[in-house]
Amino acid sequence: MAAGDRVLVTGAYGLVGRPVVARLVADGFQVVATAHRAIKPALPAEADVRPVDLTDPDQIAALIADVSPSAIVHLAACIPPMCYANRTLARAVNVEATAALVREASAMPSPPRFVHASSMAVYGRRNPHRFTDLLTPDTPPTASDLYGCHKLEVENAVRNSPLEWSILRLGGVITLQPLVDYGDFDSLYFGASLPEDNRCHTVDARDVAAAFSAAITTHCVREIFMIAGDDSHKRLQGEIAAATNEAMGLSALTVPGRPGDPDDDKAWYPLAWLDTARSEQVLAFQRYSWEESFDEIRAGADRKLRRLQMIAPLLAPVMRRRGPYHRQPGRYADPWGRIRHRWGNPEPDE
Repeated sequence: MAAGDRVLVTGAYGLVGRPVVARLVADGFQVVATAHRAIKPALPAEADVRPVDLTDPDQIAALIADVSPSAIVHLAACIPPMCYANRTLARAVNVEATAALVREASAMPSPPRFVHASSMAVYGRRNPHRFTDLLTPDTPPTASDLYGCHKLEVENAVRNSPLEWSILRLGGVITLQPLVDYGDFDSLYFGASLPEDNRCHTVDARDVAAAFSAAITTHCVREIFMIAGDDSHKRLQGEIAAATNEAMGLSALTVPGRPGDPDDDKAWYPLAWLDTARSEQVLAFQRYSWEESFDEIRAGADRKLRRLQMIAPLLAPVMRRRGPYHRQPGRYADPWGRIRHRWGNPEPDE
């Protein structure tokens, strides 16, 4: 593949999708982007946006036949914590839509390259007090929650297809978009539910975009790539939450969390640090350090965010009372209990 070829991008309005589309357009690809509905901020004018319901196999078939892409970048997903709240929709988007895309792509006269966004969630819970190794493509996946099991299931579908594929297992993406878009502060509650000493390997969204663009053209195919930032991005969950709030000028809204129980392997969230040596060698995507990522967030504060900054001190007591561990017994984090309480069952389908 080369610049000028047509690339179909699903999930284009997601927080990863927007920078991926922008990068592909800048790299000279003809981008056809799917969206269930158009939302702001808009995609680059050069992108051809198609309203498509990916849970409808007939719409997927019509889209593939009409676009006839040279490559498909599949980003669309129902992610945590909302995937726990709507399990039926999560399966329809995460599993069934992916299977339909793979099926239709495989049936094309000239099948496209399929670049699939997966997650470190496929490795399951990782107690950092017992498991200190970096995750690699060869680390056995032991998915333990609904999302991780969905991702592992569709990885296998992609790998068993006749397509020329690449799978990118993403770390914790620093989206550069204000997280206060959620309005009800679900993201703050969710982050505070996770153990503060859970390892998490972050990555700038712009570097994620570079990785996907490179995966379209690389000669290295049918390979799994670990996508995370340089060593400065190897952090703990508590650091990430504090840095994100500070960069947005919302440190007052930091919700108190708890450390994880070092003696309970089941009390941790599927986060860890990744070995990116091979991925960087092939895709050459790591450009932005931890500090540069948060500098970008500070520089991007908009009017809506500045208004929130002004009232943050008044909201702080309310946020603390609404935190996941406010007046909860115990000293350790209980991420799965807090997730179940707020969003529903996070366990995989039986």
